[in-house]
Amino acid sequence: MMEARKERMELIIESRSQNESFARAVATAFLTRVDPTMEEMEDIKTAISEAVSNSILHGYEGREGNITLTMELEGSQVMVQVRDHGIGIEDIEQARTPLFTSKPSGDRSGMGFYFMEAFMEEVIVESEPGKGTLVTMKKMIGRR
Repeated sequence: MMEARKERMELIIESRSQNESFARAVATAFLTRVDPTMEEMEDIKTAISEAVSNSILHGYEGREGNITLTMELEGSQVMVQVRDHGIGIEDIEQARTPLFTSKPSGDRSGMGFYFMEAFMEEVIVESEPGKGTLVTMKKMIGRR
């Protein structure tokens, strides 16, 4: 049996809101090589949007910083990582609670992690206050 080939890409973007759509576009281009369904593609792009916007809004709170998007394809599994070096998350479980937001005065719904978990099969959040956050998400492609 032939071993699945692993492909990897890494993108570093500045923490600006317009880079959220750029990250989605790069992810789309990278994912086309595994021929995902439109639904699978939209699920992954939505999860990436949520993770990147969390880094911009919560991780850096409007300050400058870099966000690293890493994607790996191995067989039919897609692994996505979004890393920032922002303020970090004090209480990860609280942050993952639907409708919780650290910015209640803004237009944030507090559903970012909920959407990531709804659209991906696995979501792991690692964070250290003052050092940043790493969100790792996985999804199998091609379960048609």
